[in-house]
Amino acid sequence: MSDDAKIYCVGGAVRDRLLGLPVVDHDWVVVGSTPEAMVAQGFLPVGKDFPVFLHPDTHEEYALARTERKTARGYKGFAVYAAPDVTLDQDLLRRDFTVNAIAEDAEGNLIDPHHGMDDLHAGILRHVSSAFNEDPVRILRGARFAARFGFTIAPETLTLMRDMVSNGEVDALVPERVWQELARGLMEKHPSRFFETLRSCGALAKILPEVDALFGVPQVAKYHPEIDCGIHTMLVVDDAARHDYTLEVRFAALTHDLGKATTPGDVLPQHIGHELRGVELVKTLTQRLRATGECRDLALLAARYHGDIHRAMELRSDTIIRLFQSADAWRRPARFEQLLQACAADARGRWGREQDAYPQSDYLLELLAVARAVNAGEIARLCQDSGTIPAALQQARIRAIENLVNKQRKGL
Repeated sequence: MSDDAKIYCVGGAVRDRLLGLPVVDHDWVVVGSTPEAMVAQGFLPVGKDFPVFLHPDTHEEYALARTERKTARGYKGFAVYAAPDVTLDQDLLRRDFTVNAIAEDAEGNLIDPHHGMDDLHAGILRHVSSAFNEDPVRILRGARFAARFGFTIAPETLTLMRDMVSNGEVDALVPERVWQELARGLMEKHPSRFFETLRSCGALAKILPEVDALFGVPQVAKYHPEIDCGIHTMLVVDDAARHDYTLEVRFAALTHDLGKATTPGDVLPQHIGHELRGVELVKTLTQRLRATGECRDLALLAARYHGDIHRAMELRSDTIIRLFQSADAWRRPARFEQLLQACAADARGRWGREQDAYPQSDYLLELLAVARAVNAGEIARLCQDSGTIPAALQQARIRAIENLVNKQRKGL
């Protein structure tokens, strides 16, 4: 690194410090240096598309100041220029939002050419330049920041986002990046804002048409039937976030009701129940987005069985056993608990019901514990024909559940 080079802290680290939030990672921009000079100082090159280096001691990322020129659709369609003559102002100009275009020098002085601090104080996400519309990932990032900070999108920025949707720029997003941003959006404090932001610019219909189709569909529910399925789903994902549930649970909360709406191109027969339609739509969605297997499997269970779990107290013992078997609760009790969490979020996802208890969870977990306590080995030893073992084991589990339910009803 040459003697003339200057290093600035940029982006999220500066933003979060100004907001009084914990700073987890630092990003650094180096102005006036070259890749050769960085390597000579012991930095390890890691950037594939532009010069990025890891500090030899802290392992934090240091990127050479750069400019970008659009060459093709999508978030990879850029030609990058990184050289000692690129200024800090030029580097900050290529960033997405003004709140992310603030730099800090070694003496703690802030460089804010795009008035990002004003937008931080006002709670506004505003694009830095018209080049914003060259990268469709910025729509997803804007939605995620809205979910994290509760910021609103500046009207002129929202107009740019809508243009990006209408001109097909969003269509260039690859599934892996959509899933990455979706997963991060679900893990924010108010995930509903992620989807509401995407919907406000028309991107939700392009990226998650199965979710977008829920808006406007009447919600058939005991409480607040006047809210539609889309609003209900937003309340559900926010409840899952409020209880700090895992990504798998939050994704199941998002997709549990997909079967209540149809989407463009949906060819599923209309007579299929909404639970089974939901299962098929979850399969389609998770395959398209290349979601993790854990998220897919829990979402499928929630789509299929959330109605049965809500009615747990009304189910016969043999039906409950079949539920446990279908959910593989014998081998995966922890995942079954996650399924119950998604169902609890669903039940609370109505205005005024946020503090409601969900007794179905304790009820089913108690029955599962009793059923799992049945000695399968002892059952097998009592069966003269090995082919009768599964049926005998199931009957023993049903009796164990019935005995517990009878005791509870008698108040014992």
